[in-house]
Amino acid sequence: MIFRSKANNALDKMEDPRETLDYSYQRQLELLQKVRRGVADVATSRKRVELQINQIEAQSRKLEEQGRKALGVGREDLAREALTRRSSLQTQIADLRVQHDNLQAEEEKLTTASHRLQAKVDSFRTRKETIKATYTAAEAQTRINEAFSGISEEMGDVGLAIQRAEDKTASMQARAGAIDELLASGALDDFSGQRGDDIQAELDRMGGGHDVELEIARMKAELGQGPAPKSAIESGPPQQHQQPQQHQQPQQSPQTQQYRQPGEGL
Repeated sequence: MIFRSKANNALDKMEDPRETLDYSYQRQLELLQKVRRGVADVATSRKRVELQINQIEAQSRKLEEQGRKALGVGREDLAREALTRRSSLQTQIADLRVQHDNLQAEEEKLTTASHRLQAKVDSFRTRKETIKATYTAAEAQTRINEAFSGISEEMGDVGLAIQRAEDKTASMQARAGAIDELLASGALDDFSGQRGDDIQAELDRMGGGHDVELEIARMKAELGQGPAPKSAIESGPPQQHQQPQQHQQPQQSPQTQQYRQPGEGL
């Protein structure tokens, strides 16, 4: 049973319904051809019996004519012999007519069966083509859906190849980024001779940090939390704080104005 079940499973995987339908249709055509050949054989036999009947009837008529002639010349014995033979031929003719009737009935049955089988074969052919077309469309739709979903064998291999390529690309990108960081930090030596790039990078980092410190000091001075740095004083106050200082200038004391009169050129 195990062997049969495995063999049945293997045959089921190998079976193509379209091929099976074509084979069944071919077998039906062969059967229809045999039925038609049988009809032809029965018709031939019937025709042969008809020929034999005609020949025996011709002999019977000839013997009857000979018997009459024998009686005409006074040969009653010859006339009796001729009629005896004619009676035997009549018996054969009766038997042949029975065979002829049987053959004719068989021929009619086979002809009717042939017509029915022909109609059945035609119907099966139409249904076969419909099933084949439906199966082909379903098979194509299944392959398209498998290709879209990626579960088909071919698309599965392609998906694995794409996944491996993406993994390898990501690994190479990570390795390149790590080497760039190590070169920038000085953990790895750059044998290309461009060592000034590391110094420039360090200077850029220091300059960036200095700018941040200056900005913090300037903001503290604006908020009154500490003196403004020298670089901030030289660069001047921001634009938004210039207008309040101009409004405070007319409020100076008279002593300050009198002190500045001798030094107007300063």
